[in-house]
Amino acid sequence: MNGDFRGKTVLVTGAAHGFGRAIALAFAARGAHVWGCDLLGDELAETKRLCEAAGGRCDVRTVDVTERKAVEAFVVAAGSVQIVVNNAGGVLGQVGRHLEEISPKEFRDIFEVNVTGVFYFAQAVAPQMKTARFGRIVNISSGAGLGISLTGIQAYASAKAAQIGLTRQLAHELGPWNITVNNIAPGFVRSNPSTEKQWASYGEEGQKALIERIALKRLGTPDDIANAVLFFASDAANWITGQVLSVDGGR
Repeated sequence: MNGDFRGKTVLVTGAAHGFGRAIALAFAARGAHVWGCDLLGDELAETKRLCEAAGGRCDVRTVDVTERKAVEAFVVAAGSVQIVVNNAGGVLGQVGRHLEEISPKEFRDIFEVNVTGVFYFAQAVAPQMKTARFGRIVNISSGAGLGISLTGIQAYASAKAAQIGLTRQLAHELGPWNITVNNIAPGFVRSNPSTEKQWASYGEEGQKALIERIALKRLGTPDDIANAVLFFASDAANWITGQVLSVDGGR
């Protein structure tokens, strides 16, 4: 998607690779000042290099989105922020196991990164967005939040559903200040080491079956997700809030 984001500051969490990197590059290429954060310092530095190679401006910080003070410090460092993309999340290396085998900490950890981190960023940017009477918050959930998780990880499906609920609630709370809050639910995309491992685990027959269930009969790319984010952040979406957009090739 085309668009002009010159003069806009955009925060992208989970910017080290995959969706986050594609989103950071998309905004940087369109004139935004991107601030990316992640826990993976080396890969985050590569995102910065790629953004700058494309003629964009990008600053990066190592930030744990589950640490409230770290989130607040990152927002302060970025200054005036117009757009936040809450992309950080995932399964934290966990794999699908029986319900009885899941520890309380394993369940909580996935909730912390996929839901609490979104809450902290929204809370940190809300005051300045209210003052400016403008803001765009875009959260990245998953098809798992609308149905079930292909991974079988109970906490992941639950957390993504909770994130969607938080999106809708914040849209109504922040709407009077012209702040939109929307959500993108990606289908399966090979975008990072975790999804590559998941893809390999299906085997040839499982991979064919997954693709056959997609209307377009192909997997998407990180750029497909980035394009949807650009739309929600653009002026074309001025009267759209509290929505969930499935970007999954048709299910």
